[in-house]
Amino acid sequence: MKTTPSVIIRIILWIVLLLGGGWFSVVHDLNAFREIFFQPLFHLITLVLGLALIKLTFHAAATGGKELAEHGRRGEIPRLETNQLVTTGIYTCTRHPMLFGLMFIPLALALILGSPTFILFTAPIEMLFIFIMVWIFEEKECREKFGVDYDLYTQKVPLFPKTRACMKRLFLS
Repeated sequence: MKTTPSVIIRIILWIVLLLGGGWFSVVHDLNAFREIFFQPLFHLITLVLGLALIKLTFHAAATGGKELAEHGRRGEIPRLETNQLVTTGIYTCTRHPMLFGLMFIPLALALILGSPTFILFTAPIEMLFIFIMVWIFEEKECREKFGVDYDLYTQKVPLFPKTRACMKRLFLS
């Protein structure tokens, strides 16, 4: 897969966050939350919730990705990159629909693992970290790539969805 170093670094960072967070949390649970961690009903409930959440996150990523694939690429550019500002479809109500959806993967994984530490502590911290990464780095790259057009776009469209209708459109339509 030909892509830029920036994208490769982000993918590696995501993998390290998810695997490291899962490992740390499960090891912690074996000591601190042993009684809950070994409850089959707890695992069944969190598994169902986690699978539902993972389906929603991938739907959001696919919704944004489809729009980017159709309107965000012109000419020969590396995979997972864009060179056209997309302001149509789901991008009329959120600037980063894919990343917003994927931001919930740590929580989905935590629920699938049934790890109380991951659910209550590690996943929220990872989600906050992802939000900050998007806010700082993704926004900076978009401003550099698209200039004034992006600045005008940010005045009209929020970083992440703010309305129920937008959330429904992102996760369910």
